[in-house]
Amino acid sequence: MAENGEAENGGVPNGAAGGDGATGGEGGAAAGNGAAQQPVQVKMNVLGQYVRDLSFENALAQKGAKGEVTPELTIGVAVEPRKRSAENQFEVLMKVKVTSKNKGTDDVLFLMEMEYGGLFNIEGVPEKQLHPFLMIECPRMLFPFVRRIVSDVTRDGGFPAVNMETIDFMQLYRQQLAQRAAQQAESKPAEGEGQPS
Repeated sequence: MAENGEAENGGVPNGAAGGDGATGGEGGAAAGNGAAQQPVQVKMNVLGQYVRDLSFENALAQKGAKGEVTPELTIGVAVEPRKRSAENQFEVLMKVKVTSKNKGTDDVLFLMEMEYGGLFNIEGVPEKQLHPFLMIECPRMLFPFVRRIVSDVTRDGGFPAVNMETIDFMQLYRQQLAQRAAQQAESKPAEGEGQPS
């Protein structure tokens, strides 16, 4: 499938998004003839960042706990890109859900949910590589801010600060592609049932 090819290539070549997030390098589009092809200048500007939605529920303080408390953390992350009406502008949402349960009883100790958005101006990325770029490079820019907010909120909520480990957004993107392909594969046999092989 074409989507799998995009995932294997990792979208935009390494260095396409610069470390400071303001401008990118000369992504490897100038392979081959050298002077015959002009290198594509990838530009990514962060126009704004914001908390779109945030909730924190301290169930332990509200309900109390019976017996010994041994917290177990579960962290879920999803990325959702959207095209904006302005040319070359995109919104990327990182959805984070942090759940702490008491090991053994499965009682919820706290639940945090957040949607953190970034507005980006992106130029010079080929159309077929734009989706992986939005799903990989943009969340990389947002992640340090998301991690700080999660740490602050959990600490202010009366628990030890949760320091999220660095996320491999390339791997997350590949997992999402694999899940989508599996769902499509499951739906096809159901549609073709009863037909001779």
